[in-house]
Amino acid sequence: MMVLYSGTTCPFSQRCRFVLFEKGMDFEIRDVDLFNKPEDVSVMNPYGQVPILVERDLILYESNIINEYIDERFPHPQLMPGDPVARARVRLFLFNFEKELFVHVTTLESRATKSNEKALEKARSAIRDRLTQLAPVFLKNKYMLGEDFSMLDVAIAPLLWRLDHYGIDLPKSALPLAKYAERIFQRPAYIEALTPSEKIMRK
Repeated sequence: MMVLYSGTTCPFSQRCRFVLFEKGMDFEIRDVDLFNKPEDVSVMNPYGQVPILVERDLILYESNIINEYIDERFPHPQLMPGDPVARARVRLFLFNFEKELFVHVTTLESRATKSNEKALEKARSAIRDRLTQLAPVFLKNKYMLGEDFSMLDVAIAPLLWRLDHYGIDLPKSALPLAKYAERIFQRPAYIEALTPSEKIMRK
């Protein structure tokens, strides 16, 4: 059985929980205290971070790598495109999300920057601007790739859920993005994957 070591407030862990519930398979989630991590976390992941997926002798870390493995291992419903060209484009988008959005999420989540208001505001502003640029896509698209729910939606969902929590207000022009976010949040797997700590992050 797959075991996911997951932080109850960690946006990257949430991605993996979301995929596991979308697949509707047997797995175990082990909650990790992010401020008092057990030693075996550093043994399994040299960077000392969650999520970590363990299946027999396989140990994986990094949420996008874990999620692609789960998707290939349990292909229904398929979250990565079957076509190599489309799959490469999705991987590029995922990379862009890390560079343009989640690098700032890491700043907002970091205890080291909690008292550095200038760094926090810079991160909030960068996320706000990038999400506002993305918003027009959802005037015609139900999900990131069109009609089909995909790994791109999984990847961005934890950030959209935490906008209030991070103190990020989107402009009115980003309304299509807000409606898109609500579509994701209504998915049964999304609701199931939320931890009690995550449920209270949104008003």
